Amino acid sequence: MSDKQKNLIIRTVTGVVFIAVMVGGFLHPATMLVLFAAITGLTLWEYSGLVNQRDNVCVNRLISTVAGVYFVLAVAGYRLGVTRDFIVFVPYILTIVYLFISELYLNNKDAINDWAYTMLGQMYIAMPFSLISILGFDYQPADGAMHYDMLVPLSVFICLWINDTGAYCSGSLFGRHKLFPRISPGKTWEGSIGGAVFVIAVAGLIGWWSSNNAQDIHAMSIGEWMGLGLVIVVFGTWGDLVESLFKRTLGIKDSGKILPGHGGMLDRFDSSLMAIPASVVYLYTLSLIN
Repeated sequence: MSDKQKNLIIRTVTGVVFIAVMVGGFLHPATMLVLFAAITGLTLWEYSGLVNQRDNVCVNRLISTVAGVYFVLAVAGYRLGVTRDFIVFVPYILTIVYLFISELYLNNKDAINDWAYTMLGQMYIAMPFSLISILGFDYQPADGAMHYDMLVPLSVFICLWINDTGAYCSGSLFGRHKLFPRISPGKTWEGSIGGAVFVIAVAGLIGWWSSNNAQDIHAMSIGEWMGLGLVIVVFGTWGDLVESLFKRTLGIKDSGKILPGHGGMLDRFDSSLMAIPASVVYLYTLSLIN
């Protein structure tokens, strides 16, 4: 068996396991929160390790990671009504304050770099992943309760996976015009458009299915689902390009090796870091979440 065949097998097995874990994680609200707390922790740990390789950068890897995970859980607790007291965010705020003040005593070479990269990790990784609770839980005035809806957050990832596959196939067959050659030479306009067509079609099917099975507590029409699909495609593509720029700036090919054949956590979740916040804004704009 050639190395190419072995890599294909490894990549396929990893992809199947990854999808199974992600889908399984959305089946229950508790497992979704555990899943995204773990994803946040692993991604922040990876990110901190990468930026700490730069000259004059020293991010507190452990505290930054713990802070990000806590923020994800705090947003979930606040969203679910476990506590409506702002005090749930105080430990996170104090941790961020500590990370700033600690630079006074560490004698690192460039405190501004440390502060900047620390906050970039929180904004780029912890904040987007925390918003999964906004997509997954919604208040229903009819019974005055918060309900869990796995369909919307899961659909974000389904659309991202379909976009990746559709863009790859379309780009391989028809790709001629580069989308963003300075950042990602392999992406083409033809591939991106092909991926978008697949996603919008699948989003329409999800909308049709949910409306006929009364599964969608957000009560979106087929057109609104297709609009969500388009938002996911556009911002997911930007998310991919942002991570490509991040890696290009660092001079690396993959962000890590935790997922054999697929690279690191940032490689796997780059698109979602832009698609999740964009989806929340889209749904709020249409008053589809409360």
